Amino acid sequence: MVEAVEFSLTGLDSLLGKLEAVTYDMKRKGGRSALRRAAQLIADKAKEGAQALDDTETGRSIADNIALRWSGKLFKSTGDLGFRVGVLHGAVLAKKGESVDLSERAPTPHWRLLEFGTAKMAATPFMRKALADNIAEATNIFITEYEKAIDRAIKRAAKKAAK
Repeated sequence: MVEAVEFSLTGLDSLLGKLEAVTYDMKRKGGRSALRRAAQLIADKAKEGAQALDDTETGRSIADNIALRWSGKLFKSTGDLGFRVGVLHGAVLAKKGESVDLSERAPTPHWRLLEFGTAKMAATPFMRKALADNIAEATNIFITEYEKAIDRAIKRAAKKAAK
């Protein structure tokens, strides 16, 4: 059962006008940097939510395992820019008979149980909440950072043309 989060971007007229003035490579570089900043906000909010759920008696911390990664597979297959925010180690479970690693940065497969709930336990989402509650702020960060990157690229291009 997957919940979809949908949003639309408005107020991009000035950004789209500037995009036409820069080359494809500049769009990609500036877009990746801006998207990383926006995704970092979501990752930070997810860490805050996970810290509230972490058990302080064990060394394992869901918040420490939240990571931001470039989605090279998406970029190679579609050309779209993308970052993934997720929990490291995924659902790595200890094999039967093995002891559970309780050290710092140890896998935290129980995050899924907290995020999605079980038949006996209600969900306490922290990843989905981080995105849903901060999508407007992340979008604004992306737009402003991307505009700054494009403005810098235009200034560099104008400087080169003047020489």
